[in-house]
Amino acid sequence: MSKTGTDKRKEIGDVAATFEPDTGNAGVVKTRHVTLAKPPDDLGLEGGHPLGPVTVAYETYGALNERRDNAILVCHALSGDAHAAGLHSEKDKRAGWWDMLIGPGKALDTDRYFVICSNVLGGCNGTTGPSSVNPNGGERYGTGFPIITVADMVNVQARLLDRLGVPKLLAVIGGSMGGMQALQWALAHPERVHMVVPMACAAYQPVQAVAFNEVGRQAIMADPDWNLGDYYGRKEPRKGLSVARMVGHITYLSDAAMREKFGRRLQDVRDYTFTFSADFQVESYLRHQALSFTDRFDANTYLYITKAIDYFDLARGYKSLAEALSHTKARFLVMAFSSDWLHPPYQLKEIVSALRASHRHVTYYEVDTHYGHDAFLLEREKMEGVIAAFLNSGAKTFRPLEKPGG
Repeated sequence: MSKTGTDKRKEIGDVAATFEPDTGNAGVVKTRHVTLAKPPDDLGLEGGHPLGPVTVAYETYGALNERRDNAILVCHALSGDAHAAGLHSEKDKRAGWWDMLIGPGKALDTDRYFVICSNVLGGCNGTTGPSSVNPNGGERYGTGFPIITVADMVNVQARLLDRLGVPKLLAVIGGSMGGMQALQWALAHPERVHMVVPMACAAYQPVQAVAFNEVGRQAIMADPDWNLGDYYGRKEPRKGLSVARMVGHITYLSDAAMREKFGRRLQDVRDYTFTFSADFQVESYLRHQALSFTDRFDANTYLYITKAIDYFDLARGYKSLAEALSHTKARFLVMAFSSDWLHPPYQLKEIVSALRASHRHVTYYEVDTHYGHDAFLLEREKMEGVIAAFLNSGAKTFRPLEKPGG
């Protein structure tokens, strides 16, 4: 592989990794769809309800090798989707949400790894969720869709891997809700994952985060256009979803990032207007982010996914988090971000302590950043070498299973 620019090096332990400047990506990619859990082989949800069939939207980058030992699953956050890297057409101006790390010569090197990303169960970007048509009746599910959990999302991903012929993952990696999925993979399918990289997340949804999510849900449900979730084909609850997005987006930033990006600077005015218009740049920014979000996201999906996040508790059913993690077999790289106040470093350190108490292989890395929770989507140069080195080190000890689910 040809190299452009000056190679950069990062080290983790005694393993070094190289990576190139961000000059390329995974190329033109296509979102694919597969239907799983066809009756009578329904998906048994954690809440007790069966669900099927389930359509899953996914993308892949790179190629699965003959040994089938180079697959990496990337899990997305709340507002993400299957489009993690590359472009959907040569004219596409916006690459996938983690394009900075996925592609030739990058941390998730597509010349070496087979990278998979799927839209989660309950999503609104190609995977079955509340905005999907219920085959029993022909109407959209709406709030008739069953409550789901992160565990349910992971079980759908496991079925997808079976279909793709991937018996065992070299690694599963994700940030925020994606990190929760990665942790769930390690616990629910210990034989099927060799390395786990949870980032900017927690072993259970902390109470403050539950509170913010509840405010967002109440904003949606208070919108008259929500209509108890039955708004498809009618006016959508855009105002409620906008407020929910504003609240959530504030938690993704840090105080330092907001001061640097906005300060108290005014937007298109020289002085206060003494009205309720967006005088400040930060007000204008939040309104813009909220409106663009409502163009691509479903309000009911926001309700369901935030509820799944709030239900997440890796220690549920166990005496302690350490006991739960004692059932895992993977090698862990736990990554925190110094200014993240949604999932501050102490929450990631709690995972590390529990893993060490369970005598599991774990490395902790804290990225010094002012970007806040969103840093896992931004800090390429501070993350890439560490992730690449961890994957390279773990690949040397990887032993694939003989068959999917085996």
